[in-house]
Amino acid sequence: MRKHGAPALRRTRNSFRALAQSIISQQLSVKAAAVIYRRVCGLFSGSRFPSPQRMLQMPHARLRAAGLSNNKAAFLHELARAFHSGRIKARTLNQLTDTEIAAQLVQVRGIGPWTVDMYLLFDLCRPNVLPVGDLGVRKGMQRWFGLRQLPDAERMRKLAAAWQPYCSAGAWYMWRVLEAT
Repeated sequence: MRKHGAPALRRTRNSFRALAQSIISQQLSVKAAAVIYRRVCGLFSGSRFPSPQRMLQMPHARLRAAGLSNNKAAFLHELARAFHSGRIKARTLNQLTDTEIAAQLVQVRGIGPWTVDMYLLFDLCRPNVLPVGDLGVRKGMQRWFGLRQLPDAERMRKLAAAWQPYCSAGAWYMWRVLEAT
């Protein structure tokens, strides 16, 4: 903890962008995700991420040409539809519990538990999120606790019980453990 200081988490103001960025990042390295994110932004004549309405106007083929998989391009359009139609209301998300947010977001194709956890942790800065589906956190816990195998979700929850109600900070430090090796 002395080496890395306090967790650096800042709440974002754009839920659509945050969730879209998480979809783009799914199963990619941080570097690859950043490249594709910049390409997607570049489709909209600038470095800013588009509004849901502008995303809906972008042809699927152009999103694919930016490096998105067929599914991810469809997922971004689905997410944009959910925001544009009001099915997801950005202004009210922060007022919901973590469980309520998860229940609402997983109704959108392309959003699963990992994406919800990343949104809660990095974009809403919720204090008690343990992303059990994140490989980096799993590997960090394996290294930190000296485990022979990657911990499964149940083992991760048991190991992180002492971190409650600040599992988000624990997860952040597990990523730092992984970076240090």
